Amino acid sequence: MIDLQLLWQAPDLVRASQRARGDEESVVDAVLDLDARRRAALTAFEQLRAEQKRVGQDVARAQGEHKQVVLARAKELAAEVKAREAEAARLAAELDEAVLGIGNVVVAGGPAGGEDDYVVLRTVGTPRDLAAELGREPRDHLELGEGLRAIDTERGAKVSGARFYYLTGIGARLELALLNAAMDAALRHGFTPMITPTLVKPEVMRGTGFLGKHADEVYHLPADDLYLVGTSEVALAGYHEGEIVDLSDGPLRYAGWSACYRREAGSYGKDTRGIIRVHQFHKVEMFVYASVEDAEAEHERLLAAEEEMLAAVELPYRVIDTAAGDLGSSAARKYDCEAWLPSQGRYLELTSTSNCTTFQARRLGVRERTEAGTRTVATLNGTMATTRWIVALL
Repeated sequence: MIDLQLLWQAPDLVRASQRARGDEESVVDAVLDLDARRRAALTAFEQLRAEQKRVGQDVARAQGEHKQVVLARAKELAAEVKAREAEAARLAAELDEAVLGIGNVVVAGGPAGGEDDYVVLRTVGTPRDLAAELGREPRDHLELGEGLRAIDTERGAKVSGARFYYLTGIGARLELALLNAAMDAALRHGFTPMITPTLVKPEVMRGTGFLGKHADEVYHLPADDLYLVGTSEVALAGYHEGEIVDLSDGPLRYAGWSACYRREAGSYGKDTRGIIRVHQFHKVEMFVYASVEDAEAEHERLLAAEEEMLAAVELPYRVIDTAAGDLGSSAARKYDCEAWLPSQGRYLELTSTSNCTTFQARRLGVRERTEAGTRTVATLNGTMATTRWIVALL
């Protein structure tokens, strides 16, 4: 959630962020207008309620005909106070909904634009031209995986439908090896291992920003009003919901291992072959609660951990600074690590790490205590390894 104080103090900064994302600027003025009307309605309610208390005291003292006049005024005030209170509550609800339409304010220095406007920060390793090496077109990960009896998409589709699969034999062992290696790496970087829930309440899913414009990507179980997570980031963000956390010894760092579920509602036939874009996968995700001043340094720390893991499996990759229009609503800045796919002659995202500043923590009510009082913390996340890595490895 955007900081309303920031919105009042620097509306042009928020408008510029909306422009960089390719989102509507008008929502900024709509929110400011709603907040002004809410404040006015609240002031009117409080003034009428104060008068109501005074008149109530007068009723006790009044006598005769004057008492009837005071009683009539008290009745009028009761109706007016009730109406003003309802108006203030209605405007507050409208304001809360409107604020959700504003994405996190992007961090200065990141590129503006859309999906194709990323900036390549560095390239590590040498991408192989397997067609030239082999004298023929290379086999892709699915053909190799089927030949190794490591991947079975045909039976996955038979049992569960399109975009499901089985990892079998060495395929299953490879995923477990990757995720265990990722957890070991996270431990070396000071992260606490967590096995997280994969079903969460609506307020947690909404708090992390996953029920905005991409809500159709999320699986919902209406009978229980629970959501299947697309990343353990959601459960880890909710771990300290409504709490005052102790950051006196530095950031709190967690590494969550979970199954992840995504509907891939907007993919329209993209990457349907193999296990690149699937409905279920496993992932080790890093998550950090930090003081605002430490957030950017923690972001670099997460990226370094991801690159260390990529180096361990000897994959050539590049690091991109994601453009504002390709950020999720919660992220203020995001770096992706993309590995080279020789069979497709392109890079494929394997990790991403996002600085969400105070956006998620404000929604979820996660604060820290300082000498000046309590304040909202920053949250960050980053992928350590996922099923998709098998594609690049094969």
